[in-house]
Amino acid sequence: MAQSLKLEIVTPESTVYSEEVSMVTLPGKEGEMGILPQHIPLMTQVSAGEIAVRKDNDMEFLAIGDGFVQVTPDKVSVMTDMAISEENIDEEKAEEARKKAEDRLQEKLSDEELATVKAALAHSLAQLNLKRRPLGSRFFYSNSRKFLSILRPCSDRMLSGWNCTPQTGRSL
Repeated sequence: MAQSLKLEIVTPESTVYSEEVSMVTLPGKEGEMGILPQHIPLMTQVSAGEIAVRKDNDMEFLAIGDGFVQVTPDKVSVMTDMAISEENIDEEKAEEARKKAEDRLQEKLSDEELATVKAALAHSLAQLNLKRRPLGSRFFYSNSRKFLSILRPCSDRMLSGWNCTPQTGRSL
């Protein structure tokens, strides 16, 4: 891999993922964020959702729970309470967990119990959304390299203080 970064996904139980990758897309609190090699240092929260990983010309997908991410120019470290690869998701168990959590939300719960049930619901929904995602939605990820190769030179110039004017004539 010409330019890569190390992706590590760690849960309290184990290191779930530790590989060299070319791009990572994470579910942030304010929306999705794409991380490429040489990204500026960053530390922020991640939400329960889907991580898309580009490795060479292949895409891998994982469902994660809430947590934190630390980004350096050559490494992305995700610390989360749950991470599971798409192929390891048991759809029936995730659906059962979703129903159980939704039923529990109807009960009178303490603040601690409520937080635990909401986390369980978020975990099951992240798994179900990933497992049930239409195959056509993966097209964007497989073609994102072309899109990013168009954006990258422009963003590099903006960072160095250059004015970047796309072909539409509007200034960024």
